[in-house]
Amino acid sequence: MGKEIISGGEALMRSLIKEGVDTVFGYPGGSIMPVFDAMYDHRKDFRQVLVRHEQGAVHAAQGYARSSGRVGVSIVTSGPGATNTLTGISDAMLDSTPVVVIAGQVGCAVLGTDAFQEIDFVGITQPITKWSYQIRRPEDVAWAVARAFYIASTGRPGPVVLDFTKNAQTAMTEYEDVFVDSVRSYVPYPTPDAMAIEEAAKLINKSERPFVLVGQGVELGEAHEELKVFIEKADIPAARTLLGLSALPTEHPLCVGMLGMHGNYGPNHNTNECDLLIAVGMRFSDRVTGNVATYAKQAKIIHIDIDHAEINKNVTVDVPIVGDCKEVLPLLTELVERGNHKEWIDSFAKYNAIEDEKVTKKALNPDCGPLLMGEVARKVSEATGNRAILVTDVGQNQLMSSRYFKYSEPHSILTSGGLGTMGYGLPAAIGAKIAMPQRTVCLFTGDGGFQMNIQELGTIMEQGVGVKMILLNNNYLGNVRQWQELFFDHRYSWTPMLNPDYAMIAQGYGIPSRLVIEREELDAAITEMLATDGPYLLHVAVKEEDNVMPMTPPGATVSEMIFE
Repeated sequence: MGKEIISGGEALMRSLIKEGVDTVFGYPGGSIMPVFDAMYDHRKDFRQVLVRHEQGAVHAAQGYARSSGRVGVSIVTSGPGATNTLTGISDAMLDSTPVVVIAGQVGCAVLGTDAFQEIDFVGITQPITKWSYQIRRPEDVAWAVARAFYIASTGRPGPVVLDFTKNAQTAMTEYEDVFVDSVRSYVPYPTPDAMAIEEAAKLINKSERPFVLVGQGVELGEAHEELKVFIEKADIPAARTLLGLSALPTEHPLCVGMLGMHGNYGPNHNTNECDLLIAVGMRFSDRVTGNVATYAKQAKIIHIDIDHAEINKNVTVDVPIVGDCKEVLPLLTELVERGNHKEWIDSFAKYNAIEDEKVTKKALNPDCGPLLMGEVARKVSEATGNRAILVTDVGQNQLMSSRYFKYSEPHSILTSGGLGTMGYGLPAAIGAKIAMPQRTVCLFTGDGGFQMNIQELGTIMEQGVGVKMILLNNNYLGNVRQWQELFFDHRYSWTPMLNPDYAMIAQGYGIPSRLVIEREELDAAITEMLATDGPYLLHVAVKEEDNVMPMTPPGATVSEMIFE
């Protein structure tokens, strides 16, 4: 019996099913219509989510991927459909998110003629993807999809683009499953250097003030337990980056807080007091280092990362270990001695106590005045038992909610770190809730970012996605306003916002909502939100000129944080 003859569009469907895809976020159009026609016969094979904008399709795929660890999939048409995905693809590249974006393309016969809705999508996306490939023949579909998923999901994850010409979608081919488990010159899991691990262990064993920096690589590598075993044996305090916040539970006794421009005072200050930094799955972003010329100059630095390109890119290190942290950490743990660094660990509390007195107590327990973003975030977190997935947009809402949420489970914070994409939050929350329906998903967003992809309320309405949306409304583009206040002499240029009636908008989409202005109403409103079956918009009017503190000013040393 010969192989089955099917269309390229049908070959794509079968290839996706073979990869275990259960959800596709997409938007149809002329150059991808044969694929959507083939998808019609596979309505029972995977959930087909019609978004309201192609940017939303990729952000939703990101939310799906980052909350579940699986590859997110978006399918869009050519031309503007394809170019609308560029922000999401860039975001996925910078934040190491495994997504496969499949875009329609005009037929091969008219490539290069500026045909209707033709754009060189491969050329555009090569710098912002792990791999970008144009499928010109139906017989290449199964191979291209298998390779795309392998590349997107292995090593340091990231986005892959398949540009699917229309003739390849409609032409017929013999089909059989293709499995890809290697690509020439691509080494996703480098073998760790045993000598480097030995050298690192020696540094750790003689260190008096070691400090671990925990990045998203721990989450991506599913190395949560390996991290705990390592820091507990060596008795080393650990702080997390923004994207790594849920890699280590907030209440773990060795967790000393959050790193970065708006992180906690203790870990930022002690970065410049430790004698050994151990960076695990993080890239020394400028938001973590501050002025690199003054960053941890007194310390030896060990850097564990799966991506060789990150080694010595921003900060020169003494012992580089290129490898998967899930593999490296146990090898290192075997060689380190059981440590006792109580005095060093206790030193973090002194600095965090200063932050508590100057910032945290005021943010969480104000006596009077307007509601504050921090107190809203902490109350929502505690009402979920600190077990919710926090999805944020970008801005003050992001920084306040990430600071004051507490994390007890892995994969519990989804936020746009590298690109800082306003509009990320709402579609990402949709993807997260679809991927993880058993978990509570809380979106924190500001009035600016919420409106950037507000059309995705239509996706929530149609799909019945139970996202709990907390809109922190200060009638400003708050983070820009804060910088204007601190560094531009209060010149609020283009940051005040005249906002719409969000209750009417929510009502139009059939989503229940509640406006909270008074502090006395907040607890009951949060209870109502969490008790509501399905989506809910909690609209909170917060202090207009509330600032995210402490803060490392731009260009300053990481330990030189300001508190007001």
